[in-house]
Amino acid sequence: MEVSKTPIDGVLVIEPKVFGDHRGYFTELWNQSRYTKIGLFEQFVQDNLSYSRKGVLRGLHFQNPNPQGKLVYVLQGEVFDVAVDIRLGSPTFGQWYGVTLSAENHRQFYIPPGLAHGFCVTSDEALFAYKCSDHYNPEAEGTLLWDDPDIGIPWPTEAPQLADKDRQGMRLRDLPQDRLVPYRP
Repeated sequence: MEVSKTPIDGVLVIEPKVFGDHRGYFTELWNQSRYTKIGLFEQFVQDNLSYSRKGVLRGLHFQNPNPQGKLVYVLQGEVFDVAVDIRLGSPTFGQWYGVTLSAENHRQFYIPPGLAHGFCVTSDEALFAYKCSDHYNPEAEGTLLWDDPDIGIPWPTEAPQLADKDRQGMRLRDLPQDRLVPYRP
């Protein structure tokens, strides 16, 4: 497997080995010992699956308390996936990193606890799967505004389909500091 670090500390792009032939392919989605060797020590406690159509934008979500690390990947279709560093004291606070994930490229994206996360579907449909390092806690959930001009993410759609909570997210500059996870290098 190939692992690429990003400009944001802890955020990784992982390309698992894919073994294919005329019958199809095989790939390992998760192997605790293999991922530990690359420095990913998360103990994942929950797996989630999301189905969406083209133009759906979900996010930018985070949790505190109970921040979640996430290992995300696409089983069908394609998405533009984004992590935003909102860790208090981080040298890359307010910066984002995005990657295209698809069933074709088999990429995985690791987002450590304390970052906001979102994705936009660029194919007709997408099955989006992710492992979480802590359980979902609705009382701890927060939403960063998907189009916060201070962050400036160039989403691949001009008129995304949004949930009400995503439409009503907060700007980064308005997030109370007690909602942010402290940065730990």
